[in-house]
Amino acid sequence: MKFDVAIVGAGMAGASLASELAPHASVLLLEAEDEPGYHSTGRSAAFWSETYGGPGVQPLTTASGAFLREQGFLGERRGLHLADREGVAALDAMAAEFAGEVTLERLDRDGIERWVPGAREAWVEALLEPSCADIDVAALHAFYLASARRSGAELATGARMSRASRHGGRWRIDTSAGGFEAELMVDAAGAWADPVARLAEVAPLGIQPYRRTVVQLAVSPPAPAGMPLVVDIAGRFYFKPEAGGRLWVSPHDETPCEASDCAAEELDVAVAVDRLEKAVDWRVERVERRWAGLRSFAPDRLPVYGLDPARAGFFWFAGQGGFGIQTAPAAAKLGAALLLGREPEIDPLPYRPQRFGKG
Repeated sequence: MKFDVAIVGAGMAGASLASELAPHASVLLLEAEDEPGYHSTGRSAAFWSETYGGPGVQPLTTASGAFLREQGFLGERRGLHLADREGVAALDAMAAEFAGEVTLERLDRDGIERWVPGAREAWVEALLEPSCADIDVAALHAFYLASARRSGAELATGARMSRASRHGGRWRIDTSAGGFEAELMVDAAGAWADPVARLAEVAPLGIQPYRRTVVQLAVSPPAPAGMPLVVDIAGRFYFKPEAGGRLWVSPHDETPCEASDCAAEELDVAVAVDRLEKAVDWRVERVERRWAGLRSFAPDRLPVYGLDPARAGFFWFAGQGGFGIQTAPAAAKLGAALLLGREPEIDPLPYRPQRFGKG
């Protein structure tokens, strides 16, 4: 079967890009698993934060906000960045780097206690991020898949790629579900981005997968439903309330690993519980769930969007770390504009693969 564009990976990145491209080109989505979104998309901590990922990611997140709110994918949450005395300088730096771009409110000890009852006395200052929101990841992913299908995109699941070669201006892509042809090939394979590139005889960029752990806890007293997402400015944990007074907690781990179906490790679960107990005076009753997901970063921790300068017809749409979901609307529009030869609304220069000295 022949297509204009074959997108490898049907998680949030591939699905959103397919949705933007399908009205203008014939699109094939190739997914190695039996269901799209099995890995990173299906294991997200599900929040939208304009500061998450830093100033280089913020334009994509902010540009995505209006669509996500208008379509009902965001729910009110707020974010709270906590600092102990050693972390106050980091709060100052955050306030400075997002000045004029993201609204942040400085809180003292009394302000912390209003938002996080039981916060230990070590926390002395905080920044409140009012725009931070919960995001319905499953609904957003389903929306993009359905939108792509309505516009004629085809989805092939269980289609693990084994090889891709380019002849006569077209790609021949061999998968476990058969062979396909396309003029353009998009690498939206997340943690598998570099392995997919190698199968296409494209030099990898050094996109590294990392394991991130999340645990669901029953705590006493129950977590207040209106509590913000709470983030340690020093990067040691974050937690947010869930239904029924439960709490989702991450030790903010980033363990380099191979692209795989990863699982939470007992040590990381124990670290998550320990760091929570040092942050608040709540009692942990039990660990109810634990899981791990993959986050993949390019060497400079910015996403990579653009045609490979050394391999014709190969387009990178990868390296989106843990912020690929919250930036999906803007990133998909940017990627589609580049692929269709249109003027993008967001400057693509910071995200081009050429920044790594290729070509």
